[in-house]
Amino acid sequence: MLDLPRLQRGEPLTLPLRVLQFGEGNFLRAFFGWMIQGLNNQGLFNGSIRMVQPIPEGKGEVLNRQGGCYTTVLRGIDQERIVEQCELITCVSGCTNPYDDWDAVVKDACCETLDFIVSNTTESGIHYQPEPWQRGQCPHSFPAKIASLLYERYRHFEGASQKGVILLPCELIENNGETLCQIVRQHAEDWKLEDGFLQWLDKENRFVNTLVDRIVPGFPADEYETLCAKLGYHDELMSCGEFFHFFALECSQSLEDKLPLIRGGFNVVMTSDLKPYRDRKVRFLNGAHTATALAAHLSGLDTVEEMVHDPLFSMYLKRLLFEEIYPTVSLPDVEKRMFAVSVLERFANPFVKHHLLSIALNSVSKWQVRVLPLLLDCLRLTGQLPMLMVLSLAALILFYRNRDGISLTGHPIEDAPEITQFFENAWRNYEYDHNLQSLVETVLGRSEFWGCDLNEISGLADNVAALIHQILFSSMRDTIAHLLKPPT
Repeated sequence: MLDLPRLQRGEPLTLPLRVLQFGEGNFLRAFFGWMIQGLNNQGLFNGSIRMVQPIPEGKGEVLNRQGGCYTTVLRGIDQERIVEQCELITCVSGCTNPYDDWDAVVKDACCETLDFIVSNTTESGIHYQPEPWQRGQCPHSFPAKIASLLYERYRHFEGASQKGVILLPCELIENNGETLCQIVRQHAEDWKLEDGFLQWLDKENRFVNTLVDRIVPGFPADEYETLCAKLGYHDELMSCGEFFHFFALECSQSLEDKLPLIRGGFNVVMTSDLKPYRDRKVRFLNGAHTATALAAHLSGLDTVEEMVHDPLFSMYLKRLLFEEIYPTVSLPDVEKRMFAVSVLERFANPFVKHHLLSIALNSVSKWQVRVLPLLLDCLRLTGQLPMLMVLSLAALILFYRNRDGISLTGHPIEDAPEITQFFENAWRNYEYDHNLQSLVETVLGRSEFWGCDLNEISGLADNVAALIHQILFSSMRDTIAHLLKPPT
């Protein structure tokens, strides 16, 4: 089998650097990188992306070995027709590990042609974490890296106007651009950087709130050899996703001049109010993913498609969408119903093998951002705890039962070490005293995880403990079946 086409021809990438992208994972490669490739193909952008690993371990080495190239495989059903698009993405110049070569990242950040910084560091990536700073050294957190790099750019161009950048964070937190800006500013103040930089930061740089939507399961392990034979080359970074995509940006239409995504034919909205789009997508799509994935995994299922076609979990998902999530979304009924139905259709896409363990990545921060607001709103609107969402919290606590970061199902739990260690200790204490109530109250009281003490929500700890007890001494499936029974 041949190498990637550009490697075969030995072609260097000569496009000017216009995007510095924090995150080399599947989603951004099959979403933003795919869009930039489309713009370049139409002669509308003429720029390249330089990727940066947000953490020390990543896919940068493989990406560099492939000359920055990778393939997106997008498939779905459109008006009862099978749609498939395989495309070689060649707009990436490579990837830098900032922990090994911070100077290279600084050099890219000071590039004359740079216009954008894009990121997807998961929901846990945009948070304030005080840390010391020394020029020439890579900061730990993502916002601290941005603060340091913008300061280097400010110094490089001597505070000149028109030398700022546009930041497009794609993390699924509310007001992601504003939040990143506030944290960057906080770091600059912590480090006692000069007032001139703070003024330049505010005046010359734009932090845009964004919303992204595309299901990207990632590497197609089950189909890899078949797809390679079809394409005629090997690609270790092949990324599969659905054909559907949506990108909303809270900005003026002037952004289209630099990033002509609408003119390029992409499903993009530039709006003054992102909230309705965010609520619709994050609550129905991401909320449903996070509230079902761990329970389905603990029931022996592997993919979202399997979950949708499983009679028990199909009912669970529909009840979750239409009875618990539906009331929390402030949109007209027709629009809500259409979007909820579309979520079921997208989850059932036979071409998208979205593994539940992929959704399980960083589940603690995801549950806080995606499910907790729904639970609180549903409780406020109905006066009752939404028990399927409560079950999702019980499933999370069970999933995080681990030994040295390995769950009892034999899979690694991908989250921050301090989180997995906390759950390991909490479960070890349970094994000593067999006090489920104490275990649950300890977990719910960890306000660093949830943004508040969940024990203050009346009845939550008791219900979570009761569900965990039922799951442990019966099964997840029996517990769900009991919840789904109509009241007598």
